[in-house]
Amino acid sequence: MAIFVHGVLAGVTTDQYDGFNAKLQETPDIFDGCVSHACVQTDDGLEIFDVWETEQQMNAFAERMMPIAAAVGFPVSDAAPRIMTVHNYWVPGAGG
Repeated sequence: MAIFVHGVLAGVTTDQYDGFNAKLQETPDIFDGCVSHACVQTDDGLEIFDVWETEQQMNAFAERMMPIAAAVGFPVSDAAPRIMTVHNYWVPGAGG
């Protein structure tokens, strides 16, 4: 069952995110199961909005992502992301 993940990254800058994301992009298959991802800048930092095929795939991503975050000095929050079950998801024009 698909899940929606909302993470708040207080104090994180777009430059920090861009550098971290570039490292993640170098990791084969790390995003397996990620249906969509959006990063939004706020007055307090960044917020992440993801849709994952399953919570297990999101957890597998998190396990692989955390050592990379530590290696590049990406600020890690103690706040857990909010995870919700998706009732409906579609992309306009994609025939769904």
